[in-house]
Amino acid sequence: MQKEYWLDRWERKDIGFHQNEINPYLCQFWQSLQLAPGSTVLVPLCGKSTDMLWLHQQGHTVLGVELSGIAAQAFFTENGLTPQCRVHDQFTHLEANDMHILCGDFFDLDKNDVAKVTAVYDRAALIALPPEMRKRYTHHLLPILPHATQILLVTLDYPQYEMSGPPFAVSMDEVTSLYQLHAEITLLSQQDVLEKNPRFQERGLSRLQENTILLKTLIP
Repeated sequence: MQKEYWLDRWERKDIGFHQNEINPYLCQFWQSLQLAPGSTVLVPLCGKSTDMLWLHQQGHTVLGVELSGIAAQAFFTENGLTPQCRVHDQFTHLEANDMHILCGDFFDLDKNDVAKVTAVYDRAALIALPPEMRKRYTHHLLPILPHATQILLVTLDYPQYEMSGPPFAVSMDEVTSLYQLHAEITLLSQQDVLEKNPRFQERGLSRLQENTILLKTLIP
């Protein structure tokens, strides 16, 4: 899956993956991370997610990473914010009210970019990537995160042969395979949600689960 795929989706406003509502699992389980006030939260492949606003309202500094400049600018514009803009290394940095979006390629992130991060919120990154890119994503992210970073991960699981992604199916077995050497894994919630998602029924799915997972990265 090439970068142009996502840039084109945003250009055409083909963004059915965008959720206007705050993710309910974020609201339900975020406090289980027990973060200190003012903690910095990384939101990879953030789009224009309103979840970032909710995280900011909880007292966090938010650091999003987004490939599409259209999506990054839309986040601020649609929320009545005028961001300051500067170019630094590989990214265009947009910032307003302790909400930051690094506009560029996620795989250009390095340790300096995420040095202040204490938690990651991933609702839309892992499931947006095909299998080989999911391995690349975790292999890139985990080594650059500060020690003992926590990750709240929300995934979808369904019979992959019934529908081509994105969003892609990510099973608990795959989460275990990707993270078990690097993190303590706790399944917080597993919900059958097919009845609540008619658009996925229309695409032919016979089963759809949402899994909410807490990952606590291990100190080497």
